[in-house]
Amino acid sequence: MKINNLSKEEVLKNLVTSENGLSEEEAQKRLSEFGHNEIKETKKTPLSIRFVKQFTHFLAILLWIGAGLALLSEYLHPGEGMLTLGLAIIGVIFINAIFTFIQEYRAERAIGKLKLLLPFYVKAIREGKETEIPAGEVIPGDVIILSEGDKVPADSRLIETTYLTVNNAPLTGESEPVPLQHEPYLGELIESKNIAFAGTAVVSGSGKAVVFATGMRTEFGRIARLTSAVEAGLSPLQKEIVKATRVIAFLAAVMGIIFFFIGQFIGRSFWENFIFAVGIIVANVPEGLLPTVTLSLAMGSQRMAKKKALIKTLTSVETLGSVTVICTDKTGTLTQNKMEVKQIWTFDNQQSTIDLLMKTAYLCNNTKFIEGQYKGDPTETALLKYARENIGDLIADRISEIPFDSERKRMTTVNIIDGKRLGFTKGALESLLPLCKYVLMHPVRNELSNGVNYRKIPIDEKLKEEITNAYHSAMDKELRVLSFAYSELEMHNSEPEKDMVFLGLIGLEDPPRPEVPNAIKKCREAGIRIIMITGDGSRTAAAIAREIGLVKENPIVIEGHDFIKMSDRELRKKLSEKEIIFARMTPKHKMRVVSILKEEGERVAVTGDGVNDAPALKKADIGIAMGIAGTDVAKETADMILLDDNFATIVNAIEEGRTVYENIRKFISYIFSSNIPEIVPYLAYVLFKIPLPLTIMQILAVDLGTDMLPALALGAEKPTAGLMKQPPRDPKERLLNFKLLSRAYLFLGPIEAAAGLFGFFYVLNSGGWKWGEMLSSNNILYMQATTACLNAIIITQIANVLACRSFRESVFSIGFFSNKLIFAGIAFEIALQLFIVYHPWGNAIFATSPIAAQMWFVLIPFAILLFAAEETRKFAIRYFMK
Repeated sequence: MKINNLSKEEVLKNLVTSENGLSEEEAQKRLSEFGHNEIKETKKTPLSIRFVKQFTHFLAILLWIGAGLALLSEYLHPGEGMLTLGLAIIGVIFINAIFTFIQEYRAERAIGKLKLLLPFYVKAIREGKETEIPAGEVIPGDVIILSEGDKVPADSRLIETTYLTVNNAPLTGESEPVPLQHEPYLGELIESKNIAFAGTAVVSGSGKAVVFATGMRTEFGRIARLTSAVEAGLSPLQKEIVKATRVIAFLAAVMGIIFFFIGQFIGRSFWENFIFAVGIIVANVPEGLLPTVTLSLAMGSQRMAKKKALIKTLTSVETLGSVTVICTDKTGTLTQNKMEVKQIWTFDNQQSTIDLLMKTAYLCNNTKFIEGQYKGDPTETALLKYARENIGDLIADRISEIPFDSERKRMTTVNIIDGKRLGFTKGALESLLPLCKYVLMHPVRNELSNGVNYRKIPIDEKLKEEITNAYHSAMDKELRVLSFAYSELEMHNSEPEKDMVFLGLIGLEDPPRPEVPNAIKKCREAGIRIIMITGDGSRTAAAIAREIGLVKENPIVIEGHDFIKMSDRELRKKLSEKEIIFARMTPKHKMRVVSILKEEGERVAVTGDGVNDAPALKKADIGIAMGIAGTDVAKETADMILLDDNFATIVNAIEEGRTVYENIRKFISYIFSSNIPEIVPYLAYVLFKIPLPLTIMQILAVDLGTDMLPALALGAEKPTAGLMKQPPRDPKERLLNFKLLSRAYLFLGPIEAAAGLFGFFYVLNSGGWKWGEMLSSNNILYMQATTACLNAIIITQIANVLACRSFRESVFSIGFFSNKLIFAGIAFEIALQLFIVYHPWGNAIFATSPIAAQMWFVLIPFAILLFAAEETRKFAIRYFMK
């Protein structure tokens, strides 16, 4: 039998212990057998291995191959500058790896934070004496004592209770105190009222319990294991970059091999062809892509931080922009997690009657107002606060209390006011109304009235119907409704819940965050579904959902007990519905929902703040934790933390994520455009037997030097108008699609290539060069010609970065000077090119030679041509799209 089904005597017998606790000898023996009461970490990947992985992803491997070929070429055929090339590529790999590793160094420490939730010392009974022992040494069979404010150290079966209530929020996410008792309970263990779970806190009362599970065997431990067992997987952007780099690798390798054999066929030497093949590969591989993407994501994360969204992993910036579904908790996420009185109802609506109702709400209440703060559960806090604001503070002695429990659904206190003994009761109407014999109406003097006359009228069916209608009316307004009554007692009367007088109703709500309805509206406009997954009951969840605009029709509501019975096929069908709410859910249930949504091709974000949310936060494409109300466990597991706990911040972050992805495509278009003017000179070199117009080091000067800052500046572009009116990006849409590649390779790139070859031949012809004449690599005329070719690429790339600021809109319509970083990047680009062309160090590193100033002006028309051509293309697209 389950331990919650057993009687006290059977529990002690099964755990081989007694009310006097274990002996020290037996305790040590069991400690050796069961181990310490602690949350153990699963074996994690060492930091050194995680750092090494930064060097082994696909694009890094591609760069390693390029560097290896360059170093091999230098070894077999020294003097061609391949050593510098190889070292430069290796430098790129290391810079990117270190940068990414530092950004993502904040390891997932959810298990460590779970440990902090366990208490350090526990009151236990050993050998018949009460003693304090470290929480880590608690073992099955230990008898522990629980008091108000204690945290429960291990899963324990209660054997004695005195009005004991606990807060199960760390386990279930819901903050309502749960009353516990020690009698056998025949339901499920997780729902049992005689079990105190590890990590939960005692709100009030006291009790004695026998420990039956410690460490990883507790429910708390199972959550920890669940959290650590989930594999995060690749983000959408990581997957896209892998696909893109495979395409690039294939193109580079094929072109290198083809032109190596073409060179062999036309009679060039092996080393000339080998250097040429390496050059083709280096020209095709955008070495600056990975660091630019990484830096762009870092800039995006910094912008999000200013908007109160803290990003923990860089790729999460873009991932958030691609989500199609947000699975959100209710308490503390959509709502403020603080109850508020919204409606008062009495028969006569007289102020004197309302005052009596307020006195009952004040006295039948366990919340305390201490040092300017309310301390108690949210519902009672709301009642006490409202009563104090309306009638001030009351002085009364409490004689006894019958605490609230889920079976009785009411609470009663007995107080003495001005020498009179009175009973006050609050609770659910269906529990309290049958105990009432009268209702109180305005104007017979009584102890509460302070001289005001009232009339106690016997309750009949008509009055009951009137009360019930008022109750339902308040419920229809999405309020949680409590009913109130009092009884006049003889000094020795012990039945305070007999012949009570009904006073009225108070309706409360956990108010939603004011910005939530608008945030939900924006999510709808952006094509993002929102699914509520909560531990609350279905009626409460549905009411809140309607109030905030999450559902508009009759949503499908699935409770935990029904959810368990569902097959995956049934659940998939339900999840395809437009409006759906999940209620009474556990961590495993939430994770199952997220898993199936992901299997269906959805990109899922999950919000949460409790320990219970951690597994689902980790399983999702992006986990979003609340920064203020969230537990440390949720924050450590999540990919993003909302610093202001504002659901609306998610919308801002989604817009930023979409903008980041759009801007990544912009600078990829910009970077790839320069591949064509880097490749074409090599093709001309092989096919037409001319000097090589562009050296490999000059290619790297573009890819890793002049292109970098302008590309990063494109990453700072503001979102396109209407970006949040578009549906989420299709998962099948490629980062490198035909439109982007054709724009870069077939439209912009050829203009740049033409400019480069024009500059190269212009200088050669000006110096008297004859067709077919081969020049040495240190010939001044040759170096000036390659410098002119490089200059042409840089000048046209300046026009290109302006053109790439948008895909459809004119640069003038988005604001020519709206992105000041673009012009800072252009200034850097020009300054670096001046260094390469006119400084001796630049000449030595990149094999360049100073050129006449007029060459700059000769090449500017190509930049104007490129910019005008792109503006014309955009105009044509806008015109035909109408």
